[in-house]
Amino acid sequence: MTGHLLRASVLALTCVICLAGTAAARSVFDGSWSVVIYTRSGACDRAYRSGVQIRNGIISSDAGGFNMNGSVSAKGAVRATVSAGSQSANGSGRLSRNSGGGVWRGQGNAGQCSGTWTAERLG
Repeated sequence: MTGHLLRASVLALTCVICLAGTAAARSVFDGSWSVVIYTRSGACDRAYRSGVQIRNGIISSDAGGFNMNGSVSAKGAVRATVSAGSQSANGSGRLSRNSGGGVWRGQGNAGQCSGTWTAERLG
């Protein structure tokens, strides 16, 4: 009987720990965002807008022919990579609850480019 009680207690504690870990993974930044990427130097497109999703602090998008992957820390620090074919860029910045922005550097078809980005929460 004591063995069953011990196993049940360990199982219950394991479930509580797993659920706590799942809840902690959620981010106040989770949801749908609109991101605008502006080129300030180089021969890349002047501006590009796309929607991205943030789930559990992970940024993702596979829309409009490019991929965006990255993360948002609990304090809103953003690190992301964008790629489309042979073009790629790395960006960093910060989000608040409903908006944000930062900078990026990358390699386009015509050479190096850099600029800024802004983000706005949708809905």
